[in-house]
Amino acid sequence: MALIQCQFYSEVLGLSTSMNVILPQATRSQIGLEGKQGTGPHPALYLLHGLSDDDSTWLRRTSIERYVASLGLAVVMPQVHRSFYTNMEQGAAYWTFISEELPALARSFFPLSDKREDNFVAGLSMGGYGAFKLALQHPERFAAAASLSGVMDLHASRTDPMQNAMSPAEWLNIFGPDEIRGTDHDLLELLQRHAALGTSLPRLYQCCGTEDFLYKGNQAFRETCNTIGVPLTYEEGPGAHEWGYWDAKIQDVLAWLPLKEH
Repeated sequence: MALIQCQFYSEVLGLSTSMNVILPQATRSQIGLEGKQGTGPHPALYLLHGLSDDDSTWLRRTSIERYVASLGLAVVMPQVHRSFYTNMEQGAAYWTFISEELPALARSFFPLSDKREDNFVAGLSMGGYGAFKLALQHPERFAAAASLSGVMDLHASRTDPMQNAMSPAEWLNIFGPDEIRGTDHDLLELLQRHAALGTSLPRLYQCCGTEDFLYKGNQAFRETCNTIGVPLTYEEGPGAHEWGYWDAKIQDVLAWLPLKEH
């Protein structure tokens, strides 16, 4: 695998930012690792970080580089700080960055496919929210999306902002004072809209540990899917909001992705 650390200027954010990218590399000479590289543009997984993390965290706390070596899959890991993948009320336009600018820049830097069937998004915690927000706001762009212990019911989280991980002032800086329920920030609302329209959605995978403080919100998302008939692969079991759980579950996500031969 080729691991590339990128520093670049974002016109949308008006500042320099970063991303880490894993690119497929065909090799048999690395001990204990056999890489795979298909022909043509690579399928890509956009892998999103959580509230307290950055673009390096998946590399530092899991073996994601080793897990994808045999898949011929590129992995793009961007930096969005504590923005909740949102155009912030008091801050930068991180939603426009992640949904519009980043994919275009990544494809200009690297040979990544722009086909829907080759694009996937996943994330943990805040990144799980971001992954499903991307999939539900732009279902035409992604074949599959996965949330690991994601913030699935943002409205409910507002009354107890991320177990004190966010202060009320920080919440207001991101989302402002207005109601979350029924807006484009609300994943449950986005589900309802698509159900009414009969939209063809990406495949959705959701998991959460039963000891996780976000477990109730994950149940609410699953129940909404069941009620309105949105297909969802859902897994739960023992686990808290921690990296041992996510390191194990990202392997399940990779096995679940509908990858095609290239």
